Amino acid sequence: MPDSMGPREALPRGPAAARRAANLRDRVFDPGSLVQAERTPYQVIHQQDIIRLRWYPPLAERRIELDQGSLEVRPQSLPVPLVLVAPLAVNMSIYDLFPQRSLVRYLLARGFSLYLVDWGRPQARHDHWRLGTYITELLPDLLERVRAHAGVRPLSLHGWSFGGLFAYCYAAWSGDPDLVNLALVGAPCDYHNNGMLGRQYQLLGRVVRRLGRHTGLRPHALPPRLLRMPGWINSFAYKLTNPVASLRPHLDLLRNLHDRERVAAHATNAAFLDDMVAYPGGVIQDTLQYLWTDNVLAAGGLPIAGCEARLSSIAANLLAVAGSGDPIVTPECARTLLRFPQGADQTFLEVPGGHMAILGGSQAASQVWPAVADWLERRSQG
Repeated sequence: MPDSMGPREALPRGPAAARRAANLRDRVFDPGSLVQAERTPYQVIHQQDIIRLRWYPPLAERRIELDQGSLEVRPQSLPVPLVLVAPLAVNMSIYDLFPQRSLVRYLLARGFSLYLVDWGRPQARHDHWRLGTYITELLPDLLERVRAHAGVRPLSLHGWSFGGLFAYCYAAWSGDPDLVNLALVGAPCDYHNNGMLGRQYQLLGRVVRRLGRHTGLRPHALPPRLLRMPGWINSFAYKLTNPVASLRPHLDLLRNLHDRERVAAHATNAAFLDDMVAYPGGVIQDTLQYLWTDNVLAAGGLPIAGCEARLSSIAANLLAVAGSGDPIVTPECARTLLRFPQGADQTFLEVPGGHMAILGGSQAASQVWPAVADWLERRSQG
């Protein structure tokens, strides 16, 4: 009597099974073909070592599609250019993650003349770079180049995470009279008042102070190269802030291998999260001493050796956005900044979401981007 079933390989494969197999093959062996990030055209108008200054030309479309609905493209009529100041450790795809969920496309459609500071990928030869290098040396030169390209002096800065810290510390240090607006998203200030991470910073600070008293060993006494933080560690540490949320996309992928769009979304998000960038050793020295141990920002100072500038010198209009579910920069950590500027137009906005979600998550285009753009637009009329 013949077998009722032949070998497993001989069974016909249905369309759904074929799609799952093809999508899994591409996700594992050719993930680059699925990544949708950074499709908005831009020009590099200045390059210095690893740093690149991008300019995004006006959109050619009359309307752009969003995850939810669409948006009419306005002429670039706002007279104050907007500069996106990126943080360290991340690649730039977060600003242009999906064609229908792209912060740069949204801001262009809202009529902003748009620039982006890409800090590049620090190598071992950059380990002497410190927070002051970015705030007092690199950023001032880049902003002058934006002004030369745009042909105007007034500027607005949009800073996410550490990029926000760079932006407001530059404002305090420079006293730049032509800096009109600071739009800060998930920007840290009071490191000790930062939820669970804040308690860990306080504990680490006590250890650093004790070591300093008893051994003379302080972060700045160590060679910067010993404190360099590789990109893979930054990726791992970010995922540890919410392990469940980090695991959920992989389970979703397995359930939706038949759906090409879901597979592409997984590949695109992974290309950002798995490709983080190193922190220079000098930045880690300053972070350990000035931010985590001394918590100088919460006292109104700047994390720069010998710097006497104060956060009270900030004169620009200031918007601080914080995520209610952000474990990396809690609303309490971000809100402290608003205690210091004297006479500035200040707004604090708490929105749903975590650290990455409030900048580029699926709800950002409806819950965060319009609020930030509206605030900037009202203060960018010249």
